[in-house]
Amino acid sequence: MLDLERAGYQGSCMAFPIKVCVVCSEEFELKPGKPGFANRCPACSEPEAAAPATKQTPDADARKTQKEANEARREAMRNLLYRKDS
Repeated sequence: MLDLERAGYQGSCMAFPIKVCVVCSEEFELKPGKPGFANRCPACSEPEAAAPATKQTPDADARKTQKEANEARREAMRNLLYRKDS
């Protein structure tokens, strides 16, 4: 009888690959499901400080200008796509 039952799966388990962080040069194990980049350690992969939470909305003039530009863009694309050549 083979000793496969006694050996079990634990004896032949593969280790995670060891990588070196490109930012801080620390060694770390690359584990599945690790957030961030594959060439950065978990500490260096943490997101940067969040941008300011207040998002400025454009005023009425800026919205009107944007709307007019979008309409002109749509009209130009429509003319290019659907013009009839004689």
